[in-house]
Amino acid sequence: MKAAIVPSVNAKWEIQEIEKPKVGPNQVLIKLHASGICFTDVHQTMGHLSGSFPRILGHEPVGEIVELGVGVINRQIGDRVGIPWIQTSCGRCEWCLRGRINFCANQIATGMQMPGGHAEYMLAYADATMLIPDNVSFDQAAPIFCAGYTVWSGLRWADPKPHERIAVLGIGGLGHLAVQYAKAAGFDTIAISHSPEKDKLIKEFGADLIVRNGKDLMKNGGADIILSTTNSNQAMIDSMAGLRPDGRFVAMGFDDKPLQVSLNDLILKRIRIIGSQQNGREFLYEALDMVAKGKVKVYTETYPFKEIQRAYEKVAEGKVRFRAVITYS
Repeated sequence: MKAAIVPSVNAKWEIQEIEKPKVGPNQVLIKLHASGICFTDVHQTMGHLSGSFPRILGHEPVGEIVELGVGVINRQIGDRVGIPWIQTSCGRCEWCLRGRINFCANQIATGMQMPGGHAEYMLAYADATMLIPDNVSFDQAAPIFCAGYTVWSGLRWADPKPHERIAVLGIGGLGHLAVQYAKAAGFDTIAISHSPEKDKLIKEFGADLIVRNGKDLMKNGGADIILSTTNSNQAMIDSMAGLRPDGRFVAMGFDDKPLQVSLNDLILKRIRIIGSQQNGREFLYEALDMVAKGKVKVYTETYPFKEIQRAYEKVAEGKVRFRAVITYS
């Protein structure tokens, strides 16, 4: 089979012919139909996250099950499935026993300890796979397994109350979905965007208001929750000026520099800063369900597998609008 290999830190991706993986106990073999490229792939390629090389990245894979391993009873040949970031864990530590496998020190993740989805076939633990609704196409489903899952999970984790206002910082690959999810959930939704050329699209996503910065946000009534999808610390700090008292700032993008926050805001406004990842399997189900019901649409640029290096470079340069998806014939 063909796979996109990252041979070493900061190296170009190479399409190579490798042996098709053999399915093990409790695993399934998946023929990939689509695989999203996330900016985390860039961080991994550049060595910002742990992992050995050479490696196959890709943690937004979707496809069709073509083989079952011994012990698999909950999946069938032909099932349309996707695989999230975390596949399995040790099952023995405190965090596993409390149902929080995302904190397990020995977790096994897609594109980390296990090869990812930038290949024609991949292995996955059957229990990790999520069935894709029949009316959701593979290219729409792929980005939901990271981007959509992440932003919807962050919104749910912030525990919004009726009549609260949601602001989204950074209207890119994650942010354009965050606006749609917040609006689909019935909240007054504000986009914080520094790019006027995106305004027409942002309104199509459902934003009730577009502001340029935190002060502008506060002048327009402020927000109770900011969903931050930007990688810029400066933009994060600026946006917090628009948080209302008891507001929550949900960080889902990250800079490699420390985030310096005003104690005045923390104490006098009693704001909370919430780190968020993919916070529970039910949130992935809900994120997919909203796509199936037509409430959320992923805006994608699709590339054939042979052009994966070009797609990666566009993601790294911030030139994709809004998600890059690799498709396999």
